[in-house]
Amino acid sequence: MEVKEIVSAAWLHTHLGNEKLIILDASLAQTATGKTPASSTVTIPNARYFDLKHVFSEASSVFPNTLPAPAAFEEEVRKLGIDTDSILVVFDNLGVYSSPRVWWLFQSMGHQKIAVLDGGLPEWKAQGFEVEERRPSPLKSGNFKVRFNPELLATYEAVLANTLNKTFTLVDGRSAGRFNGTAPEPRKQLQSGSIPNSVNIPYERVLTDGKFKSKEALQELFKPTDDAENLVFSCGSGLTACIVMLAAVRAGRSSKRVYDGSWTEWAELQDLTLDKE
Repeated sequence: MEVKEIVSAAWLHTHLGNEKLIILDASLAQTATGKTPASSTVTIPNARYFDLKHVFSEASSVFPNTLPAPAAFEEEVRKLGIDTDSILVVFDNLGVYSSPRVWWLFQSMGHQKIAVLDGGLPEWKAQGFEVEERRPSPLKSGNFKVRFNPELLATYEAVLANTLNKTFTLVDGRSAGRFNGTAPEPRKQLQSGSIPNSVNIPYERVLTDGKFKSKEALQELFKPTDDAENLVFSCGSGLTACIVMLAAVRAGRSSKRVYDGSWTEWAELQDLTLDKE
């Protein structure tokens, strides 16, 4: 079964009987700016919880939402009963928020058969489909095998070099206020502002009512990057960057590179911090 990068609730409901299909719930308790979902325990039936915050981020990193080590990722994915030939659909309870990050994680680990549920849990419920309370369940270990692709990961060193000799356009998914330095960062020790040779496409602009805009609307939105051969996506901590990246893929762009450390790493390493009183 061929799976596109974004699927509808109706598509998912139609394919629930496919034995290779696994649904992943990547919901977070709250966003970086403090937004909380209406429900944190309701889920799609038989969905397996993908703990992005505590399991699928590198615990030893000083920065949030860091890509985990491939071996650790493989081990934890197998615990979810995922095989190398599994077809994955990932969703979250805010519509589209954390699920594209999971899509990118699997892409970077060499797994292509994954889609994001457009509109997430709110859209699933709006269509009248069944939900249940999230509960842990024992799972048979899967045989998932990582094939790590480092080309999807942009490092601080690469971004720093790009500020001196531009080889790609950095697309920043933060709000215009944070990008322009007129609004504060949610991580209060950091200044706001932007990385040289970057453009701003706030992640909210690629969505309408929690779903991705049409291909045509997204193509229009990405026109400012038309002169760039390569795109790299950034945000505050590497999470909402993946929303904009997936929107770019929907618009026909090929780049899936994410600056994982994003503004948090950049500001810390560039000493763009605020004095603590």
